[in-house]
Amino acid sequence: MKTTNTASASYQGLGKEGKGHISTGSGALSAQPYGFETRFEDKAGTNPEELIAAAHAACFTMALSFKLAEAGFEDGSVATSAEVTLEKDDAGFKVNRSALSTKGKVAGMARDKFDELAQEAKAGCPISRLLDTEITLEIKFEG
Repeated sequence: MKTTNTASASYQGLGKEGKGHISTGSGALSAQPYGFETRFEDKAGTNPEELIAAAHAACFTMALSFKLAEAGFEDGSVATSAEVTLEKDDAGFKVNRSALSTKGKVAGMARDKFDELAQEAKAGCPISRLLDTEITLEIKFEG
């Protein structure tokens, strides 16, 4: 199985004064604004790190859901947030952390089994494997 997805970005003007737009092939994002202000000054729009956080949260949550199903559980829920940190170092800017926080509710499941599967999902989800940074995981579970 293989999938290929697309996105595009444009930037008019240069540096801080420039303004950009991001679109996805699916149309989920269409000419969504981004630029210095949306990245560093909390203005309306998106930025690359927010999109990485969304991708990581979605990827991990789906991976954990599949791990739970493979373990024989049929009913439950998982919700995850991701906090991606962009920081300047001597070489320039770098994403240096993605902090996942997940909450699961799976009837009849022991906490230690949920933790084990969550750690496996963190290590194995394709976005975790893509990122060359520290990835942390906070787990909240209701059996």
